Amino acid sequence: MALEIEFAPLSVEELPALAAEKKAEGARFVQLLAVNTEEGIDLVYTFMKGGVLTNHEIKGVGPDMTVPSITDQFLAAFVFENEAHDLFGVSISDIAIDFGGNFYALSQKEPMTIISPEQKAAREKAKKLAAAKAAKERQAAATAAQAEYLAGHPDAQAGSKPRGPIEPSGSDDLDARLAGVDPEKVARVKAALAAKAKKAAKAEAAAKESALEEKLAGMDPEKAAKVRAAMEAKAAREAAAQKEGE
Repeated sequence: MALEIEFAPLSVEELPALAAEKKAEGARFVQLLAVNTEEGIDLVYTFMKGGVLTNHEIKGVGPDMTVPSITDQFLAAFVFENEAHDLFGVSISDIAIDFGGNFYALSQKEPMTIISPEQKAAREKAKKLAAAKAAKERQAAATAAQAEYLAGHPDAQAGSKPRGPIEPSGSDDLDARLAGVDPEKVARVKAALAAKAKKAAKAEAAAKESALEEKLAGMDPEKAAKVRAAMEAKAAREAAAQKEGE
């Protein structure tokens, strides 16, 4: 009898019910395959019964998603689920035998990704375009916020022409432009601008970290581990120096 192979789409929410159904009908769990794609991690759950091999695919699992374990139905799946977590960074909850990220002794904590030079160039270009778009949107939002504020506060614009986007709180220019405005309103404006500046700085730091991780992912694992160790040591020294200066 020839082996039949079937493929079917599957969602994260449907996974527990599928596992229970396969267990009830006497199917055998064969494997869990993880595949790294541009959209995220694809998970393929394979079951077999009566010479029919069925593959159920969950597409594009991202770092913010959690996949439920099927070890309550098929205990053997714990090996595959720990592997998907350690090697591909997939978050899987309630694994019956959970190694907590120590199923493999890895030289780096983050999952490894091998991409072609073309893929790397395309990703870097996409990141630059996204960063430029975000900067443009922030500039437009700042300009709009300034226009809205000045429209509702004639005293703030009397005797002066509107200039560029409001600078972060604490600048002499901002203090001069808000002179004469109700102190409570000034405090709210400055607090909002400070929060916005902090958010922008955080986003910039995240973008730099993401770019660095992309670069390290393409390195030899041993070399990448050394780079990470050197960076962590430098951060520790800077933190210690800052603490001493306080």
